Formats: sequence, structure tokens, C-alpha cells
Amino acid sequence: MAMTTETQARTRTAPELVRWRNAVFTIFALAGFGFATWVSRVPEVRDLLHASTDEMGLLIFGIAVGSILGLLGSSHLVARIGATRTIAWCYSIGAVAIIAIGLVAAVAPSFWAFAVALAVLGAGTSTTDVAMNLSGAANERAIGRTLMPLYHAAFSLGTVLGAALGALLILIGVPLVVHLTAVGVGALVVTLVLVRYLQPAEPESADHPDAAEHGWRSRLSVWRDPRVLLVGVIVLGMAFAEGSANDWLALAMVDGHAVTHSAGAAIFGVFVAAMTVGRVGGVVLLDRFGRVPVLRASAALAIVGLLLVILVPSTAVAIVGTVLWGLGAALGFPVGMSAAADDPKKAAASVSAVATIGYCAFLVGPPVIGFLGQSIGLLHALFAVLVLIVAAGLASGAARQRTAPTD
Repeated sequence: MAMTTETQARTRTAPELVRWRNAVFTIFALAGFGFATWVSRVPEVRDLLHASTDEMGLLIFGIAVGSILGLLGSSHLVARIGATRTIAWCYSIGAVAIIAIGLVAAVAPSFWAFAVALAVLGAGTSTTDVAMNLSGAANERAIGRTLMPLYHAAFSLGTVLGAALGALLILIGVPLVVHLTAVGVGALVVTLVLVRYLQPAEPESADHPDAAEHGWRSRLSVWRDPRVLLVGVIVLGMAFAEGSANDWLALAMVDGHAVTHSAGAAIFGVFVAAMTVGRVGGVVLLDRFGRVPVLRASAALAIVGLLLVILVPSTAVAIVGTVLWGLGAALGFPVGMSAAADDPKKAAASVSAVATIGYCAFLVGPPVIGFLGQSIGLLHALFAVLVLIVAAGLASGAARQRTAPTD
């Protein structure tokens, strides 16, 4: 008879758990690196298309559409082929999409060609996101230590490296197609190697007679759980704070603070560096003060940082605001994932549901900020982000640690 995940965790050797942990760390970092590669080239794509701000909002909306479609199918795909194979297939699809974006830019820059490639990138990335969070949560439970913020710190570190490389390559004049093709091919190869070290993350026995049916019922029932929905609000607000920077910070600094393209990419790098520091240091703060106070303080930092970026014309002050914004946005998503996984029996369904709610920020955010930016400027459009950050702060109590799983 096949064993449950909890039984498997007890029989795995320490070296297997460490290799699994290290593979998850690297996959998170690789996902961040790939996404930052695209973000660092957003101003260049805007110039290639001669696109307005609202047109760029629609273009980035393609990532959001693909992401939501990927999330809607992610729980079914994971249930059918497992988290490990989902990571292998879907991140490979995302890597191919990165290559396609570079080729479109080099051969025939077209709004709709970019939009399709970005939609595929979004679908592959979001499905991988759910699967790698499930694998990370399972590894965290198996090892018995708080690791999720560190996994997300690895993602942020990947974005730092991706943004830094992007800024450097823009500065020395490396063509977009060379940059994106090299990153896509490298990501494809590395991912296919890493998945060999992952362990099964599925919560149920494959030979249980009604495993698939029970899994389907579980995935539906979590959407009626008020705690899951409130944790989703936390993730929604902080994902919007993070995603708005991913999508718009470089361009907002170029247009709103009159910096160069390479400086805009570098300032985005400052944001993700702050997020990385926040996630690494956040483990200590979470252990000492608990989830709720840390999340409320994070919301306050993000609000102050955004106000500095929006209202103060000084580029130096805006960079300070960027640091506070990044520190404030750092812990919402990983803490939300950990909170959703508190009950191992419902972890897979709850993580999928919370991730789906969080990704709504990527669906709503880009066009809202783009359309507002066309009318009132990108910097002032970022006021929309404050509303959801406030909501996340108010909902923070739902993330309180559960010491025992509920039935």
C-alpha cells in the first residue's frame, strides 16, 4: 500500500530532505530570475512598440490573463501528474515563452505577438508557482522548520540577480534577443536537472479508492472557509504591492522621476533587494513576534514607502521609499502560504486557493494602474495600491499560527 505524504516524510533520509530543500530554493530563485529578465526590458519593449501607458497596461494584462488561466487549471494538473512533473513541464513552457519574447522583439515587434508570448509566460509561471509552493510547504513540514519566507527570499534573490544582469546588459548594449534567449535556454536546462531532486508533495495516497473525488471536494470546500478567504486578502494586498512594482516601478521611475532606462532597471533591483532582505530577516522576526504583528508592521512600512515614491520629487528619497516598499511587501505572500498550509490535511487545496486569490492582483493591477496612469500619471496611479495594502493589514489576524490541524 502506498504511504501518505506524512508517512513518506518520516522515512525520507536527511540527505534526501536537504537535496529536496536545496532544489526548491534554486527553483524559486530561477523563477525570480526569469521574471526579472522580462521586467528589466519593459521600457525597451515600450519603445519598440511606441506604446502609450494604457497600451502597456493592456500588454502586461496578457501576463495576468495567462496567470489566472494557469491557476484555474493548476490544482487539477497537480492532482493528475503531481507537483514535481507540473514544475518540470510548466516552467519549461515559461522558459520557451521568454525565448519567444526575445525573438518577437528581434524579428517582428508586434503588440499581439508580445501579448500571446506574455500570456504563455504567465500561465507557465503561475502554475509553477502553485506547484513549487506546495513542494516547499511539504518540505517545510517534513523538515520541521520555518522555511517558506526563505524560499521566497530565494525568489527575490533571483529577481535581484535578474534585474542587475538586465541593467548591466542594457548599459553595455547587449540586444534584447540575445539576453532573453540565453536566459530561457539556461532556465530550461537547469529546471530539468533540479526536478530530479524533488520529493512527492501530494497529500493523499495514490491507491486510496476515492482519493481523486475527495481531493476535488477538498478543493471546493476551502473556498467556504472564512480563514482561507481572509488569508487570501492578505496575499492579495501584498501581492498587489509586489506586483505593481514588478510591472510598473522601472517605468514609473523613468517617466515620473526622469531617470534613464538602466537606472529604472537598477531601482527595480533595489526594490527586490529590499524584499530579499525582508524575507531573510523576517524569519527571525516571525519567530520572535509572531505572524500578526509582523504583517501589520509590514503593511505600515509599505504604505510609508509608497507615499515617499509617489509624493516626493527627489529621486534619492524615492529610492528610500522603494526600500521601505520592498521591505513592507516582503512577507505577505510567504506568510500567507505558510498560514494556508497550517492544516496538512487541507494544505494543497488551501495553498492553491490562496495563491489564486493573490494572483487576482496580477489580473486587476496592470490594467487599473495603466489606465489610471494614462490619466493622472503612473506615480499617482500607485495610490490604488494603498487600498489593498490597508485591507491586508486589517486582515492580518487571520494568519495567526494554528497549533493543531482542524478537521
